[in-house]
Amino acid sequence: MAYPLLDQIKQTGDIKKLPLQQLPPLCAEIRSFLIDSVSATGGHLSSNLGVVELTVALHRALKLPQDKILFDVGHQCYTHKLLTGRRAGFAELRRNGGISGFPSPKESICDTFISGHGSTALSTAIGVAHAKKLKGEPGKVVAIIGDGAFTGGMVYEGMNNVGTLNNLIVVLNDNKMSISKNVGEMANYLTKLRTDPKYFHAKAHMETMLDRIPVVGSGVVKALQQGKQLIRRGIYHSTMFEEMGFQYIGPVDGHNVLELTRLFNNLQEQFAPVFLHIVTQKGKGLKPAEENPGEFHSVSAFDLNHLTNPEMSPNDSFSTCFGTTLAQLGEKEKRLCAISAAMKYGTGLNFFKKAHPDRFFDVGMAEEHAVTFAGGLASQGLLPVVAIYSTFFQRAYDQMIHDVWLMQLNVLFAVDRAGLVPNDGETHQGIYDPGYFSQIGIRTYSPANYAELAYWLEKLTTTIQGPRAIRYPRGGEVPALAALGCSGQPFDCIARQPGAQVALVSYGAESEEILAAADLLAQKGVVADCYKLVQIYPLPQGLCEALQPYGTILFAEEAVRTGGIGEQLAFALQQNGWQGRYRLHAVDNTHLLHANVPQLRRDQALDAAALAQDILKNRKAVNA
Repeated sequence: MAYPLLDQIKQTGDIKKLPLQQLPPLCAEIRSFLIDSVSATGGHLSSNLGVVELTVALHRALKLPQDKILFDVGHQCYTHKLLTGRRAGFAELRRNGGISGFPSPKESICDTFISGHGSTALSTAIGVAHAKKLKGEPGKVVAIIGDGAFTGGMVYEGMNNVGTLNNLIVVLNDNKMSISKNVGEMANYLTKLRTDPKYFHAKAHMETMLDRIPVVGSGVVKALQQGKQLIRRGIYHSTMFEEMGFQYIGPVDGHNVLELTRLFNNLQEQFAPVFLHIVTQKGKGLKPAEENPGEFHSVSAFDLNHLTNPEMSPNDSFSTCFGTTLAQLGEKEKRLCAISAAMKYGTGLNFFKKAHPDRFFDVGMAEEHAVTFAGGLASQGLLPVVAIYSTFFQRAYDQMIHDVWLMQLNVLFAVDRAGLVPNDGETHQGIYDPGYFSQIGIRTYSPANYAELAYWLEKLTTTIQGPRAIRYPRGGEVPALAALGCSGQPFDCIARQPGAQVALVSYGAESEEILAAADLLAQKGVVADCYKLVQIYPLPQGLCEALQPYGTILFAEEAVRTGGIGEQLAFALQQNGWQGRYRLHAVDNTHLLHANVPQLRRDQALDAAALAQDILKNRKAVNA
């Protein structure tokens, strides 16, 4: 497909060279490019289709990198990357060697801050805006925040501390509500009036003059301000933003690129922090995405000619196994409740919601609230299950300690996307939860296949009490691990060879690699036994005794080394009197690729070849 206007965008600022009237057709080209590109590579689609006009208008009006744009969550930055000269990288989007699906300062000076989690952009923007003031630097700071992020309390913490920053613009990207017809025309008129520089000058001058009037001056200003608040109440039905110090503007059509461009040009001169409320349609330009934006949030490559069945939770996945099993358990146990933080499809809880709607709770993008809410349910005798991605669970670390652990409440944490996660890069890796769950003292299980997940999920909801966690990877089970079935034991020797002096130990999805490593070692004449843990914290009783006879033990895990299960096992073995050679392979979290899992494992020396090579190298060193 030809993109004559987009072809003219080679680097940052090129959009300013286009005539103003060409911005609408440029937006149409960008939308077509994104649909074609993401259908080939996979990626975040509906969110990016919704912000094309907004991003084009910002790049037209602002001067990057002097001006700063911060995207909350970050998965809506594709148009921004196109307009900053990174079009060629879309062929390898979210792949090793290609561009990230999120803002990355490593890629471009125009990416102000890394972002992959929600509700953070405003706090970051306030920090950047204050830094500009302290350093005497010119330029605007724009934070783009979706309505979903407003379910996270950090946004309100930021708004409460915005102060009088006149270089800050907050854009609320509202893709759920529509502009009401009865207030639309008045809102449009006031938006034009209030964004005119003449209005700002007159407003500032009038309030300065009134404030100088002796005795009654400040009172007059206050009275006028109260009058304005009454007008705003009648028009917008809310004064929260004004009361927090913002100049509120909107609602504005977020798909009118010419109006948005005019508006941002007018906001070059401002006297207070601005809160701009725009209304957009998620998935705009692709009808199936418009009708079901959640299903097109993050997709694998798909056929544009067959869009009737996009992926939600794949039919065959750990998430689906978890969700369907929990729904079945909910039939027997009426106290069982399920909690999601805006990820009912991604976590498989859509199945529980359908079966038990009264006991399903989606609290929005508010992981901290989800955990404390679960604590409240548990304190009254209910059995809450909180299903959240591993990378987002870390946001609720304090709540897990203070609101669950201290009272030993009966809350089950279901940790989805545990371990190495493909494509989304460093912000979405599930590599920290073994460390922080064990540090808190939360009993943790890591099944390697569907049979183990179903078995231990039932155990954890019917028998095992107190704070506890079950973690499982993204995607489906692999044949080598599926073939192991479920023994019901906290650990198993899954491959045993006569006379073995080497033990390879792991848990979860990484168990696949130790089995493959054992095969590679056998080809070199080295026999090794393989042990797989399901209970990873506390370490299962009898594990150290079972490993005692081996002269060399290698432990591999898809988690950070420091504070991980491998370090805990090394200490336990030493305390048990073992004196052999211990090799630990874990994640080096100083750098992580956006790549598929096999590539990530190779990069982190967690693949079978690296494990086997370590054993062989160590044996040569010992024998030398």
